[in-house]
Amino acid sequence: MTVKVRQQSGSSLARSAALGLLVAVAGVAAGCQTEPDIDITALASDIDPPDVLYNQGLANLQGGRLTEAARKFEAIDRQHPYSEFARRALVMNAFVKYRQGDYDEAVNGASRYLSLYPGDQDAAYAQYIIGLSYFRQIRDVTQDQRDSARAIQAMQAVVDRYPDSEYVEDAQAKIRFARDQLAGKEMQVGRYYLERREYVAAINRFRNVVERYPNTRQVEEALARLVEANYALGLTDEAQTAAAVLGHNYPDSQWYADSYALLQTGGLQPRENTGSWISRAGAALIGPDA
Repeated sequence: MTVKVRQQSGSSLARSAALGLLVAVAGVAAGCQTEPDIDITALASDIDPPDVLYNQGLANLQGGRLTEAARKFEAIDRQHPYSEFARRALVMNAFVKYRQGDYDEAVNGASRYLSLYPGDQDAAYAQYIIGLSYFRQIRDVTQDQRDSARAIQAMQAVVDRYPDSEYVEDAQAKIRFARDQLAGKEMQVGRYYLERREYVAAINRFRNVVERYPNTRQVEEALARLVEANYALGLTDEAQTAAAVLGHNYPDSQWYADSYALLQTGGLQPRENTGSWISRAGAALIGPDA
């Protein structure tokens, strides 16, 4: 992004403070002796122009000095809040916070940027930072998956609001991963119920996977578990339908082989009942390349 540099010698507030200091010093000195003139500009020299601070921030970022980079970007926000560099500094500081692992501050900074400059050319990047911040906090499927849901929402916003941005492809990949995590969590809970022979509760979890996350890696096992749970309840029609859908989409999988063998122990074979919810959900599946 090309940003027009405007030379500034310091904020008016800083100059007023410097002038006040000069008057106070002059008042004290007047009762003692005559002093030479004081350069007011020199008193305000501790406030650097925004372009200087911004370039220093970039240099520190490139050098891996993240804390110092953040300090420079934050200085722009404080000292030159209405400059052209303030916008760039805000989104860059959000990125620095992300790099530091301070994800809450990264989300806060990027969200503030979007609220102030929703139509700016770096808005897609700010939204992407929010998605990345949630994505990096995704835990193992045995843990809470709240951040998976947040990552999906944030990355979907990248795809929907900025379809031509360079971040769309990676956002879509991270959405697929996060959806697989949510499906994996459902599978983990479903297997727990299945082991406890709480078949209805297990079926509800496996159904969620098939209906809500049809294009994830978890669907293959979910269908096989539906065969197992329904067969255990004596719901052979549903078990046969689940096996038929599994065989249609994953004919070479071990899950299908195991499901087929289970049905054969009762003299049954896969057979699809088109009136079953499993059959309707199976129409949305796209097989092993999902």
